[in-house]
This record gives sequence, structure tokens and C-alpha cells, in this order.
Amino acid sequence: MNSPAPLSPCATLVRTHDPDRFLATLFAPPAGREALFTLYAFNHELARAREAVSEPTLALIRLQWWREVVEGTAKRHEVATPLSAAIAQGALLPADLMAMIDGREVEADPTIPTRTAWFDYLAGTAGAVMLAAGRALGAQGALLDRLRVLGTGHGVAGQLRNVPALARAGRVLLPEDVLGAHGLSVHDVTAGQNEAELRGALAELAADGRALLAGVRGKLPRPVVAAALPAVLARRDLGRAVPPLARGLGDRLAVLVAALRAAV
Repeated sequence: MNSPAPLSPCATLVRTHDPDRFLATLFAPPAGREALFTLYAFNHELARAREAVSEPTLALIRLQWWREVVEGTAKRHEVATPLSAAIAQGALLPADLMAMIDGREVEADPTIPTRTAWFDYLAGTAGAVMLAAGRALGAQGALLDRLRVLGTGHGVAGQLRNVPALARAGRVLLPEDVLGAHGLSVHDVTAGQNEAELRGALAELAADGRALLAGVRGKLPRPVVAAALPAVLARRDLGRAVPPLARGLGDRLAVLVAALRAAV
């Protein structure tokens, strides 16, 4: 019996750091999986641009490094090298990758002032990732717009899940106007104060996320559905008072059912 092929470095990175998208990618057509793993590994590197540095300016420098890769500068790196190859093969489009980089610039700002700005940020990050994944699997036209909305909803769930971890690192990526409406400041969140008020703010944003996802529910072309499957997990998380830290059997079964039905 033949042993399964070992995972590529990008696939291994995604399995470790982005298990939701790793699970979803297993349902993609085999020929498209490595492009998705490369895309998601690239997204992880962009997310790390701000996490890995002490000053926002340094984050922008890291993002510029990735712009140079997308523009064609060859760099020896476990993600940059396969990313360049995927671009050269036409598996990933430079314009989609540049949009993902642009979306991350907001993370160098000290705060996100409004709910509108927050949703724009999520559309430019998680939304842009899902759009790029869909295009890599053959999505076109209005379907790309739908995938961006599904990705934005996935971004809402991801941000709400990550509030405690970001707060411990002294960062808050929540809209200031929503926090203020609940009597909170960014400092309150990083200091772990006023937890009841924070739960209220998060519940309000979760309701927004559920409404966003409700508007784009339905069937998808089977070759493209893997790109959208993270939204299945987002719906589950946004319906929970406290999303679990680890995925359970119910989460995995929900993804399986959605993949079989080709509906998200």
C-alpha cells in the first residue's frame, strides 16, 4: 500500500496555524489544493506582519517585502518561493494578492474607529482571502462578490474568537464606536476590564456577522465550494455565546455535510 504524499511546507504551516482553512481545503479538487495551501500560508504571513513586530512602521516594511514578492522579486523563503511559482503558473493572481496586502495595512493603525471601517477591514482581509481562493478554483463574476461577503462573515467570527489573545498582546481590532456604545474603551479591553460590557459589544457584532452570512446562504458550484467552507464554521461560532478554542466533531461534520451538499 502506498503511503500518502507528505504535506508541503505551506500545507503544514496552514494545518498548524489555520486549521479551519486546512480542513476546508481537503474538499477542494486535488489539482487546486496546493494553490489554496499556498494562498493561506501567504495570508498567515501577512497576519504575522503586525504580530511579529513591536512598531507599526515595521509591519508596513514587512508588507512591502511581500509586495516585492508578488511583483516578481525572487526571494528564498518557505512561503515566498512557492507563492512566486503559483503566480508564474497562473494559479494565483497578483491583483488578488496585492489586495490582501493592502487590507492588512489597517492593522498598523492604532485603532479601528467605526463599525463601517471594521467591516471594510474584514472585507479587505478575510473577504479578500476567500475571493482569491474562489478565483483559484474557477469562480467568476457575481460569485466572487458572494465569496467576499462569505469571507467577511468568516472574518467577523475570527476576530471575535481572537479578542482574548489580541488583548493579551495589547492589541484591539474592534470598532471604537461599538465599544463606546457599550461604555468601553480600547484600554478596557486590553486591561480585561468590564467583561459584561465587552460581552454585550461582542454579541452585537456577532449578530451583524450572522445577518451578513444569512444574506448569502445557498448552493455553490461544486468545484468552488471548498473556498467557502470556512463560512460554515463562522456561522457556528457566531451562534455560540463562547466559541470553543478547539474544533469538535460537530464542527467537522457540519463542514462535511456542507461540502457534500455544495451549499454554504
